[in-house]
Amino acid sequence: MHADLTRDVFLGRDASEYRVKTMDLSGYKVLSFATHGLVAGDLDGLTQPALAFSNPRVTAEGDENDDGLLTMGEILCLKLNADWVVLSACNTAAADGQGAEALSGLGRAFFYAGTRAIMASSWPVHSAATTELMTILFEKQENNDKLGRAEALQQTRVDLIESGTFKNAQGKELFSYAHPIFWAPFIFIGDGGI
Repeated sequence: MHADLTRDVFLGRDASEYRVKTMDLSGYKVLSFATHGLVAGDLDGLTQPALAFSNPRVTAEGDENDDGLLTMGEILCLKLNADWVVLSACNTAAADGQGAEALSGLGRAFFYAGTRAIMASSWPVHSAATTELMTILFEKQENNDKLGRAEALQQTRVDLIESGTFKNAQGKELFSYAHPIFWAPFIFIGDGGI
């Protein structure tokens, strides 16, 4: 989890579908996608789940096949060797179609691509709560190399329940993150070990 901010973190126009599809991701043990998750039908013509990235007209990368959406089919073509993939976006544990099993979409695609575990969301997520959850989760993993991923998620949930709050720009606490809507959407599937 020692990401090099100049080489491993891609924000804004640098967060492109083309970059994900062309990078050698096989050396990364942890991949985290903090973007928007889409289910089939969210956009006209979208027939499978996808992760949204920067518009290729903005990034000036890719070809006519790049639309800024990393679909389930495109994820299946990735070559990973990751311990886990974190999908901190809305609905990333959703099925790949009506009547399909949960986690049959993006989750299954990442497993087939080569990850051993996935953390995904079962419904829309609150952005600020998700940011706090991910920050605490990765800090716990960084600070205790004997702490398993599943246990780190469980401890993070407890921390949010006990002391997590949303504050306005002036620092005033507006509400608590104790309600399950803030921490319960995230599920961990696969190898929960270290």
